Amino acid sequence: MAGANSVPKSEGTPGTVTAGRTIEAFTRRSVPANALAGDAEAIAAACHAMARRFHAGGRLVVFGSGGAGCDAAHVVVEFVHPVIVGKRALPAFALTGPNLAGQLALLAEPADIALAIAADGGDELADAVAAARSAGLLTVALLGADGGRIARDGLAEHTLVVRSADPLVVKEVQVTTYHVLWELVHVFAEQPGVLS
Repeated sequence: MAGANSVPKSEGTPGTVTAGRTIEAFTRRSVPANALAGDAEAIAAACHAMARRFHAGGRLVVFGSGGAGCDAAHVVVEFVHPVIVGKRALPAFALTGPNLAGQLALLAEPADIALAIAADGGDELADAVAAARSAGLLTVALLGADGGRIARDGLAEHTLVVRSADPLVVKEVQVTTYHVLWELVHVFAEQPGVLS
């Protein structure tokens, strides 16, 4: 006889349900995460280009759409306040709000780096990326889904796309990617002979 505190029965055993959810969650992430390793050459090229700009006195200007605006602020903190002893701080700032292209025109210099972040294709950032590139900034885009206009039209010099429609998976892979960017930029910066 079931009492007031009894647990309702579900299909299968609790362990089976939990294991099924775990496998599904892992599968959703494995393809996009493994693709990150396949992008190693593109990531290294972006890092080398970024390190060259920093070496020449450029700054990192980061902006994102939606929740990726918080990621932009996170990236800036990583570059400005490195948590690893011995890594130097690099100049960076984040843009927020509407009219990013106008903010870039006002605040950025041709020697700078524009880093756009979006969990989707980032179409709302396309005009800002195009404006940054035409102004001479190095352009890097971290995008999700199919990469949208930025990837399709080749608006950024370096485009890294997490091919997933799940914004949470995209964010997880992008967090890893921008930490790799930070680390490899510093690796190149420690070898000034490869930056000239």
